[in-house]
Amino acid sequence: MPGISATNGAAYWQDERHGPLPALLLVLTLVTGLVDAVSYLKLGHVFVANMTGNVVFLGFAVAGATDLSIPASLTAIAAFLAGAFAGGRLGSSLGHHRGRLVAIAAYLQIALVAAAVVVSSAAFASESMVVSYALIVLLALAMGLQNAIARRLGVPDLTTTVLTLTLTGIAADSTLAGGTNPNPGRRVVATVTMFLGAAIGAVLIFHVGVTAALGLALALLVVSRVVAHRRLSSSEPWTVGA
Repeated sequence: MPGISATNGAAYWQDERHGPLPALLLVLTLVTGLVDAVSYLKLGHVFVANMTGNVVFLGFAVAGATDLSIPASLTAIAAFLAGAFAGGRLGSSLGHHRGRLVAIAAYLQIALVAAAVVVSSAAFASESMVVSYALIVLLALAMGLQNAIARRLGVPDLTTTVLTLTLTGIAADSTLAGGTNPNPGRRVVATVTMFLGAAIGAVLIFHVGVTAALGLALALLVVSRVVAHRRLSSSEPWTVGA
C-alpha cells in the first residue's frame, strides 16, 4: 500500500496518544463482522451491530417486504440501545481511566458473547424462535456496549461497528479531493478487518455452524483481553480519559 512503511505501519496497532487501543478496536471490528454474519444469515435477516441496516429493514418490512421481521428488527434496536446505555453509564463513571473502562467493558462483553455461545449450542434446534431472539438480544446488547465504549474512547477511524464515515473519509479526505488524507492505512485496515470478519463468519456458519462463529468471536475477545491485561491496568499517558 503506498505510503505505508514498516515503521509507520506500527501506528495502526498502537500510538502514543491511544496506546494499545487501536489494536484492541481492530479486534472488536473483526468480532463485529463475525456476529453480524451470524445475525443476518441465521437470525432472520437482522443486524445486531449495524443499526442503520435495521432501521432500513424495518422500513422495508413495514412496507410489506418478505423475509424481514418487524419484531426482530425492533428487538435488535432495543437491545442495542440498552447495551449502549450501559456503555454510556460505564463511560461516565470510569472514563477518566480508559484502560479500566476497556477492561470492565471487555468482561461484560465476554459474558454476553459467552452466553450467546451457550444458547447457540443448546440441545434444542437453533432455528427455533426462542433461540433466535435470545441470540439477537445477547449479541445486540454486546454490540451496543461495544459501540458506546468505542465512541467514548474516541480513537479516530475505529468505531468498530460502522464503516460509512470511514469509507467517506477515504474518498473525501484524499489528496485527490483536496484533503490531507489522515490515517489512510488505518481506515483501509478497519474496512478490510470487518470484511474478513464477515467472510470468516459466513464460512464457519455454512460449513461448521453458528456456534463455531460465535466461539471464534468469544476467543478473540478473551485473547485480546488477556494480552492487553498489563497495559490496561497501567498509568501510561494514553489511559487518561476526558
